[in-house]
Amino acid sequence: MTPPPSPSMEPLTRSQVLVAMGVTAVVLLIIAKAWLYFEPSKQLPLTFSWRDGGLGMALGLGITLASAAIYEVWGHYRKSADEYLSIVLKPLYWPDLLWLGLLPGLSEELLFRGVMLPAIGLNGLGILVSGASFGVLHLSSLQQWPYVAWATAIGVLLAISAVATGNLLVPIVAHVMTNLVSSVVWKLRQTGPTL
Repeated sequence: MTPPPSPSMEPLTRSQVLVAMGVTAVVLLIIAKAWLYFEPSKQLPLTFSWRDGGLGMALGLGITLASAAIYEVWGHYRKSADEYLSIVLKPLYWPDLLWLGLLPGLSEELLFRGVMLPAIGLNGLGILVSGASFGVLHLSSLQQWPYVAWATAIGVLLAISAVATGNLLVPIVAHVMTNLVSSVVWKLRQTGPTL
């Protein structure tokens, strides 16, 4: 007996995905600013440095390679990632992937690693809470738990990079790089190499 098909979301349009990305980015930025207003705490600094930019790029590529490896060996993660990324990436045009890299990379890192992490503490508890909060943000349904587990692990890794370097640039560059490269690879797999 085959199980009934899982209920799936109605496909989103390109406009709906772009608006959702923009609104989410603005909401996360408002939350970060409100957090700093009501509970002034030290925000993690964002300092341009070639070394930290390079570390962020290397970390982003490492995350992308690890994700690709897990995608190949863990079927539940592959299914979960494909469902999540299909909702987000399928309706987007190739130039839209730049927004997909930049908006979440900047707004999510500002909130989770820039404000939340220092407010809770640049320690194990802060790392775990910011990582778990980041993972929950990626929850679209309970069937998506493997994708959420992966996002949580990445959130923890990004928080560790922020604490280790003391520079928000590292997780921002890593996040943007991961989103860009992963989305291009996923879209190529789905649509073929014609741009």
